[in-house]
Amino acid sequence: MVKTPSSIVPAGDHPPAHRSSVLLALSQFLHYHLLWFLIGAYVIAVVSPTFGLWIRRTSFGEIVLFQEPTHVSLLLVMLAMLVFNAGLGLKTEHLRTVMQRKFALFAGLVANVAIPMAYIFAVTLVMRLWYEPDEAQHILVGLALVAAMPIAGASTAWAQNSNGNLALSLGLVLFSTVLSPLVTPVALRVFGEMAAEEYERVLHELAAYGSGAFLGLWVVVPSLLGIAVRRLVPPRWMTVGMPYLKLVNTINLLLLNYSNGSVSLPQAAADRDYDFLAVTLAITTGLCLAAFATGYGLSGLFKLERAERVSLMYGLGMNNNGTGLVLASLALSSYPRIMVPIIFYNLVQHLVAGTVHMVADKKWRDPEQAELRTTMESTATERPGAKRSVSTA
Repeated sequence: MVKTPSSIVPAGDHPPAHRSSVLLALSQFLHYHLLWFLIGAYVIAVVSPTFGLWIRRTSFGEIVLFQEPTHVSLLLVMLAMLVFNAGLGLKTEHLRTVMQRKFALFAGLVANVAIPMAYIFAVTLVMRLWYEPDEAQHILVGLALVAAMPIAGASTAWAQNSNGNLALSLGLVLFSTVLSPLVTPVALRVFGEMAAEEYERVLHELAAYGSGAFLGLWVVVPSLLGIAVRRLVPPRWMTVGMPYLKLVNTINLLLLNYSNGSVSLPQAAADRDYDFLAVTLAITTGLCLAAFATGYGLSGLFKLERAERVSLMYGLGMNNNGTGLVLASLALSSYPRIMVPIIFYNLVQHLVAGTVHMVADKKWRDPEQAELRTTMESTATERPGAKRSVSTA
């Protein structure tokens, strides 16, 4: 094949475009296979936890805010980057329509705390029959951390992929995040009343640690900063840069989960306490299913459309477990098993979200395909008549 002059491109022009396409492909690959990479990160944490523990130990010193010293670690910086990017991904223009569904929004925010409380209370009563009381308390505290965290920013991505109501999804994430410095400590104190004496103290101390200085500084402020940057940066820049930001965010998320898993998973694997792992997985799966089912039930109660139903299910079923893991690894490092329920929930919520997406996608396409077939059939039946009328004219 002979190259025309227009097809001859200087060699130096190829590498930037090539690198850009490679990075974009890598970002998409990580995004579509995120669950498997999460599982891989936890497996590596079991086999080789050294680097993850180094991330956790790395410190940048202390800063003083409101006359209180605040420890700045690499783990907290990574968490701040994660929630900053989540805020950067929120399109606030969609929030203008969220008040049209204010009752669904309010019900979702209340149910996001109330339903896990009821579920965990029931689990606490049942787990009194468990032969190892400490294991039951570890599960309770881990579930309490899951339930007390704000709604995950990933729920908006799932809602968008499933053609959900993005305004409702964004509203749930934003309001639960902004309110978390107030809601989380109260929720942890309530869960503390359900726990045994030692773990009641643990949860109450965690409530004190998790208020203001932690959630306000490392979750709310970075989220709002990301939203502000989104509004200031030209849309064209966001369109160009978002794939690369997603790549950085995904790598950061995987490293964060790997580091947190390095604290608890090696010991859990070494103990070979398979009954503890099995019952923890069963209980966390039950909580996740109950949360998704609540979203479905509320949508029926408020007679919401399919798009709102999907967003409500993702919002109630998916929590910001990255924040819960960081909080547990920093404040409860002497109780590494507490992180096991959080890790399990992190995996299960994506599995359930994927299942909901497949079911919603099928139900969404079937009516469209049926309508399309009906339209095509009616068009096909009309065409012969049209031809006859022309020929007889």
